[in-house]
Amino acid sequence: MTPREAAEYLSVHVRTICRLAKNGDIPGRKVGGSWRFKKGTLDQWLSWREDPPSDGKEYKERVHGSK
Repeated sequence: MTPREAAEYLSVHVRTICRLAKNGDIPGRKVGGSWRFKKGTLDQWLSWREDPPSDGKEYKERVHGSK
């Protein structure tokens, strides 16, 4: 999905999507200088946002890899 498609899907402004992606708060990848998002990954992110683990690490480790 493009940022515009993701914004429509999540009912937020496209600038919000870009800001969240840039900050690493929403799962996305840059492809050729443009952000891209997978619908299934956004669905998982939404599920996590509705019922996050107590420390918040589980999601970030799953999406961004453990460090």
